[in-house]
Amino acid sequence: MIEAGEPGRVLRPRDAATLILLERSERGPRVLMGRRHAQHRFMPGKFVFPGGRVEPEDRRMAAAGALDPHVEEKLNARVRRPSPNFARALALAAIRETFEETGLAIGVPDRGAPKNPPPGAWTRFAATGVHPALDAIDFLARAITPPGRVRRFDARFLITDARFIAGRIEGAVHSEAELVELVWTPLDEARNLDLPAITQAALADLKQALEDGLDKRRPRPFYREIRGKRLREQL
Repeated sequence: MIEAGEPGRVLRPRDAATLILLERSERGPRVLMGRRHAQHRFMPGKFVFPGGRVEPEDRRMAAAGALDPHVEEKLNARVRRPSPNFARALALAAIRETFEETGLAIGVPDRGAPKNPPPGAWTRFAATGVHPALDAIDFLARAITPPGRVRRFDARFLITDARFIAGRIEGAVHSEAELVELVWTPLDEARNLDLPAITQAALADLKQALEDGLDKRRPRPFYREIRGKRLREQL
């Protein structure tokens, strides 16, 4: 892989997805944030939503339900090879990464364990007896890491309600893990944590989307940088 900083070369962003777990109550919405290990090269010590890059196995994992058609359409907007499978893989990547980093299995428990899961993380997920649920997923925003960073992602910020936490394993979060701490924090207070700038923006987008009722037909923000100019467009 070409390293950032090599003259005249730019890292190509990798497709990725992150998941915002949202808990709503009379006291107001809360979100789950994780603090990254201080020794990571990418966003060390920052509070983030769990997530990571799309892996080939995400295209092969069984799932319950289907993405809302408006969500699927927005996930496929302005991509090189749009398809239902591409949008589906993004959603499943967010669910898998959340499981790997937090131990939380997002989905439904009443369909039995998924059959023939891909090896690795999805096999461990299936052992919880939870089926990942695509109809539980909404799409908040998209952001491409600016050039010059040590890693670059074409990241989609997805949302699901905390009531879809259907299983849990212990030991995913510890002092040597990718996330060393998890906190449920009120949405209005989350921006006081040590956050990357894009996470600050996503929290503001989430607050606005909640105020507007999370209409699936709404435009989605798209953040990127072109020739040094930072843009906020819409999908």
